[in-house]
Amino acid sequence: MVSSRLHGRGNPSSVGGKRRPRKPSGWTAAALIAEGTRRFRRARLAYGHGTTNARDEAAWLALHALKLPLAATPAVLALRVGERPARRVLALFEKRIRGRKPAAYLTREAWLGGLPFYVDERVIVPRSHIADLLADRLAPWASPGVKSVLDLCTGSGCLAILAARVFPRARVDGADISAAALAVARINVRRYRMGRRIRPVRSDLFSALGRRRYDVIVCNPPYVTAASMHRLPREYRREPRIALAGGVDGLDVVRAIVQQAGEHLEPGGTLVMEVGSGRARVERAFPRTPFIWAATPGGGDVLVARRGDLPPPAPAPRE
Repeated sequence: MVSSRLHGRGNPSSVGGKRRPRKPSGWTAAALIAEGTRRFRRARLAYGHGTTNARDEAAWLALHALKLPLAATPAVLALRVGERPARRVLALFEKRIRGRKPAAYLTREAWLGGLPFYVDERVIVPRSHIADLLADRLAPWASPGVKSVLDLCTGSGCLAILAARVFPRARVDGADISAAALAVARINVRRYRMGRRIRPVRSDLFSALGRRRYDVIVCNPPYVTAASMHRLPREYRREPRIALAGGVDGLDVVRAIVQQAGEHLEPGGTLVMEVGSGRARVERAFPRTPFIWAATPGGGDVLVARRGDLPPPAPAPRE
């Protein structure tokens, strides 16, 4: 088989110390993608970190390794590739299978809202449905003149950057409890030259933000229930646990945000928060709060609440 030859030991481009012309590998990009698809299906990988199936995952990794654009044409995919590039692709396929790392961690890139972001194991792979709402400038819940945005649980900073792009007059804070995640966010802020408008800040929810208030708060918090955490595929367990685990009912962080957000919103300000499949649990926890549930293309539950509809702040404990 061609694939076994590519995985053989030794240097195929030299014999007896003399260089010889490199021979074609027998692979095309299309054939490598097909091979990866077969291997991934056989390995029963889990998806959801940028792709939803074996074929798309194989294409993503193959095109990355071959330094080809994701929009490569069929004519480009039909071209022969060299032996070394083919080896690179097959090695990346095996790395994906053996390590069960999401492809985004192998390519160090994830896409959200049509933009690429740097990612690694310090952050969750971006996939928030809030990006779909930001594409429409959070209409009709936010005005085009938004001047201040908080991206709570910012992770890689992707939502902060998307918000800064759609609200060009806004200053944005990207807050996260994880110093490691904020290091990744700073990489992305620099890449998009947003350093004057986006401030990464280490904060346990609102604790380090003082009395600052915002026109909009967006948040994709940890909301996975304890039972679901135990059932997660290995790919998801490669992500930072702190970015996923939401306690027994998945609402430990969500509950705190709903209870505190009103103090950090301007009059008429809006909270937009993703809660996964937790809509029913949220409504049971806050039966008097008239949440709006935004329709997103991906079908994820995203709540919208005006400042005036959020619960009043809890009274300070007596000393």
